[in-house]
Amino acid sequence: MELSERKRQILKVVVEDYIRTAEPVGSKAIAAEMGGSVSSATIRNELSDLTDMGYLEQPHTSAGRMPSPKGYRLYVNELMEEQRLSLAETEKINRSLQLKMEELDRLLAQAGRAVSALVRYPAYIAASRKTELTVRRFELLAVDERNCILVMMTSDGRVKSQLLRTQLKVEPEQLPTAANLLNSRFANADAGAMSQRLMGTADQVSPQLFLLLSQAVSSAADALEEAGQREIVTAGARSLLKLPEFRDADKAHELMSFLADSKEELPMPERRPMEILIGPENVKEALKDASVVVASYDIGDDMRGLIGVVGPTRMDYAAVAARLSGFAEGLTRLFGKQELPPKEEPK
Repeated sequence: MELSERKRQILKVVVEDYIRTAEPVGSKAIAAEMGGSVSSATIRNELSDLTDMGYLEQPHTSAGRMPSPKGYRLYVNELMEEQRLSLAETEKINRSLQLKMEELDRLLAQAGRAVSALVRYPAYIAASRKTELTVRRFELLAVDERNCILVMMTSDGRVKSQLLRTQLKVEPEQLPTAANLLNSRFANADAGAMSQRLMGTADQVSPQLFLLLSQAVSSAADALEEAGQREIVTAGARSLLKLPEFRDADKAHELMSFLADSKEELPMPERRPMEILIGPENVKEALKDASVVVASYDIGDDMRGLIGVVGPTRMDYAAVAARLSGFAEGLTRLFGKQELPPKEEPK
């Protein structure tokens, strides 16, 4: 059912007042916000309709109204006004990103802390590969009759090495043959494909050679899994304790524990540059009473990143979205050019 313009205006006032105060909003406050253009009686009728339609909730009979997840969703999709960062906020973001290109985990940790400090909610930041890694080339180097070194160059240009301790004796002259088989049959294949191809090799080579190939493929699969793991850093979980919604220690502890111990299960949308998940739209039970805003950024070298904020459903979505977009753009510039562009003067 299409909402009238007046209902939409009232819903917008309720959402934004509740975001600001964390208190249910009454008809008198709404009438004042609307400049007296609509009577309190009319507003009460509209509030009742919006509640019946599922856009608002009333915690107590005599209390005002607060938005439901459905109300927040309509607000985010249709009523929220896009915010632009102030010059001061832009400078703060740029200062927080003015750092040398360091190891990825250290960079992510610093950026995560900066985001959390800016929005005053817990934040998480992640980096992962756009495509699955493979081994581009294999080499085998002899050590002794029961040990050799497997050297692998991955598709992202990194070199990994692993000592292979063979159960059966392997003659040094067999190593070039094994290396050729690895390069001809297993190079440029992901871990699953390598395992399948290995099974097709069992009856084509000697037991000693097959055992060596098995160990090499297993080591390669482990190396690819380790290299392809998503880096995830969380920051600012304790900021939840300052929010009215998390005054209940058990409720706060549940979400803080999730951020600390289950961060791999945080929302990681793959396609959109910005995603907002409100309350029950989150799959994980620990996030059912929270909202998550996630923005993506480009790291380069076949890598992408995500930066997200976890907070109450009452969060200021427009402000959080604007600040996350600013951070995402800054991180993309940082990874792409290792520098930030000159700041724009206010118009």
